[in-house]
Amino acid sequence: MAQTNVNIRMDEQTKKEFYAFCNEIGISVSSAFNIFAKTVVREHRIPFEITTDVPNSDTIAAIEKADKGVDVFGPFNTVDELMESLNA
Repeated sequence: MAQTNVNIRMDEQTKKEFYAFCNEIGISVSSAFNIFAKTVVREHRIPFEITTDVPNSDTIAAIEKADKGVDVFGPFNTVDELMESLNA
């Protein structure tokens, strides 16, 4: 099938992040848009969400604290002990 070009406008930051994402999951930007377009045509809807498992800043901070043993509570021997700590 013959190929054609499509021009897409987006802000520079989104472009940089999109290129980085595509690189991270191992596909080209062109392939990502082709996957999207073919799926839209086939399903007649915006079909899917592709994400990476990147934790948000709160989760990253919690992981770093846990790795350092900061603000770590437990272990708990009973549910009551856990609840007491959570409610404190």
